[in-house]
Amino acid sequence: MASELYNTIDALSREKGIDPQIVVSAVEDAIVMATRKYYKSQENLRAQLDKETGKIHAFAVKTVVESAEQVEDPNLQVTLEEARKVDPNLEVGGELQIPKVTEGILGRIAAQLAKQVIFQKVREAERDTVYNEYIGRVGEIVNATVKRVEGPDVIFDIGKAEARMPRKEQSRLESFAIGERVRAVIARVERASKGPGVVVSRAAPELVQHLFQTEVPEIYDGTVVIRAIAREAGERTKIAVMSKDKDVDAVGACVGMKGMRVQSIIRELRGEKIDIIEYHEDAVTFAEKALQPAKVSRVTIVDSSDKHLEVVVDDSQLSLAIGKKGQNVRLAAKLLGWKIDIKSEEEKRQEVEQQMAALAPQAATPLENVPGLGEGLVEKLSAAGVTTVEALADMTPEQLEAIEGIGPKTVEKISLAVNNYFASLEPGEAVAAEGEAAAEEASAAEGEAAPESAVTEAEEGLAEISAGGEQAAVEEASAEAGTTLPESESGQAPEEGAAPEAKE
Repeated sequence: MASELYNTIDALSREKGIDPQIVVSAVEDAIVMATRKYYKSQENLRAQLDKETGKIHAFAVKTVVESAEQVEDPNLQVTLEEARKVDPNLEVGGELQIPKVTEGILGRIAAQLAKQVIFQKVREAERDTVYNEYIGRVGEIVNATVKRVEGPDVIFDIGKAEARMPRKEQSRLESFAIGERVRAVIARVERASKGPGVVVSRAAPELVQHLFQTEVPEIYDGTVVIRAIAREAGERTKIAVMSKDKDVDAVGACVGMKGMRVQSIIRELRGEKIDIIEYHEDAVTFAEKALQPAKVSRVTIVDSSDKHLEVVVDDSQLSLAIGKKGQNVRLAAKLLGWKIDIKSEEEKRQEVEQQMAALAPQAATPLENVPGLGEGLVEKLSAAGVTTVEALADMTPEQLEAIEGIGPKTVEKISLAVNNYFASLEPGEAVAAEGEAAAEEASAAEGEAAPESAVTEAEEGLAEISAGGEQAAVEEASAEAGTTLPESESGQAPEEGAAPEAKE
């Protein structure tokens, strides 16, 4: 018949859900520590519980050696001759147990020490038991009862153990009352923890999955499959579903008649918004669905290996597609497993224009196309390696003067010609010095402009001719200037500003 002490140990073991032998070992270790403290001995002590009498016997254990020369530590070893005085049957290598008196001598302090050791061993055993029980159940849904609140953490009773729910595993919409029953997910199990080693969560996506399996028979029997879930607890959840039966609408099955099924889940989650999306293998189509309620204009795969998408939406849909604090696009990216860049139509148009401008080749304009540069000047510039207007415009006056045959006045002439050329390229802007440009073109056949002195003399001669003068005087004045004036029926001089033609 078992003793009263052993029956107490057995009851404690059943209550804590641990092996009785663990408690017995804890009691024996406690007696050993108390005995060593009382005797102040360095001997190898051992204790043993008698199940029938309830008494705990303590021994000093020594190893038997053959001779005194082999005894290295008298506290741990004994010669064969000395050992056989106590037990004639001992052999070399055996153990000699020397009883230690414990009854009536350990006292209150020793008993208190033994009690502490027992409690410590029992707690360690209990934690190991809880760890082994729940480590294989991570991700499982359990029914938990709120036991108490410790600061930001909520402590739950989950049956065989207590579980802790830290703040980050709670939904911001939820608050708990003592005794309230809720469903939670076993998030992880911690071995080296002072408090409850089981951590549960109400923020995990597995909770939403379990609730849909409970509320939607098609998901429970496998007709509708949940392919992906992205959740921000207390805010919004996106869930992608697909049907294995072409006659079953996956989204409709999850929503239920008049939304009854999904509304039941929303109530369980204290009003958290839920978007139910039809899953597609095609990432482009899936992205369009995942960004609901925003309407997507087009989706482009930027890099399939890096899983990078670009989504373009109408300008009015941009804020809706991004969502509050980027929540909608963040959940969509998590649901797809792709990186998503969202741009408006205006942003995309500007980006394309910039890319086209960067890719467009810069047209090189030959110097021959620039009015105001004579043939001789073009040859000098070409000999120096300057063949385009763009290259000429980039040169400094010092660089131009370094070219043989070009002086300060020629540099000014080049500058004026280049400025007039670029000004003529601006839409709607008149070309500067139009009359002078026409004169330059007229003299291009000879390779040089009309002499300035000749033009001046012609102007002076024309000033002396009256409106009613004879044509001969006009021709004489023109001949002196080396120019031919255009004929007119009235016999008058040409209009002011007309370019005189060069005469060979």
